[in-house]
Amino acid sequence: METGATDAQVKVVAQRVDALGLKSHVIVGTERVVVAAIGEKREHFKDSLEVLEGVSAVVPIVAPYKMASLEVRGEPSCIEVLDFKAGAGQFGVIAGPCSVESEDQILQTARAVKAAGATALRGGAFKPRTSPYSFQGLKEDGLKMLAAARDETNLAIVTEVMGTGDVDLVAKYADVLQIGARNMQNYRLLEAVGAVGKPVLLKRGASATMDEFLLAAEYILNEGNPDVMLCERGIRTFEEHTRFTLPLASVPYLHRKTHLPVIIDPSHGTGHTYMVPDMAVAAVAAGADGLILEVHPDPSSAMSDGYQSLNFEGFERTMQRVNVVRQALASLS
Repeated sequence: METGATDAQVKVVAQRVDALGLKSHVIVGTERVVVAAIGEKREHFKDSLEVLEGVSAVVPIVAPYKMASLEVRGEPSCIEVLDFKAGAGQFGVIAGPCSVESEDQILQTARAVKAAGATALRGGAFKPRTSPYSFQGLKEDGLKMLAAARDETNLAIVTEVMGTGDVDLVAKYADVLQIGARNMQNYRLLEAVGAVGKPVLLKRGASATMDEFLLAAEYILNEGNPDVMLCERGIRTFEEHTRFTLPLASVPYLHRKTHLPVIIDPSHGTGHTYMVPDMAVAAVAAGADGLILEVHPDPSSAMSDGYQSLNFEGFERTMQRVNVVRQALASLS
């Protein structure tokens, strides 16, 4: 739309797009509004849209992922919930245990990570485990414990939803819905979390290409939910010295292709506690919009992923290093 286009003009354009059998999405930027027209054979309707009042140009989007593309929104998106902000120059830190194990454990962790600078609390209430005999999470009781931690600390709650039947329950307690790597291409689940309207943290599948990753995000965006964060958590390669291979080149690549914030997960990306601080710092230097880190009061006794979790002291030191790098980068801009 033209700069200064009125709300009425935007509404008319969106209605015309819908009347043509396409799906309209109105994207409000800081300088102008874009009306995305999603559907097949869009080029046939170019002339009928260009003549509408307030329209500056009708531009075809080349990328297969339309809503996620930087072509649609020419400026970075920022996701905000409670004290958590990520994207468009804002940096968010999500920290907490792999699994919620007890109320005391999650409250201890919430207090410690907030004191060290985290702005969101992670914790699994429903846990996807490779073995059916492993700890599967506390389910709704775990969600209630996370909510209690939020009430005390104002940390935004980030937790995984594993199935379409759990979406409403998890959304009742969580501030950000996490889609794990195993479910990146569970398209019905992506549509379900998109329809809820809460921010979504989408993790990259272990063998997913970048186009597949962005098209998965498109499923969520296509449901009318603009608040999607992309999480690089490592991919499966031939290497065995780490749990996964963490490709930090994903950060500048995604920033070149999409307006969505990019979060890095050094815990899953390496699988080794001693590597996590260095890779967290490297992610910041690469331009990441945030981090998600596993932190536990006593990693040696954790019910899941203790081998890649930081203790409170380790998290505090990591945050100190992260802040030094962020300040150094800010001084150059």
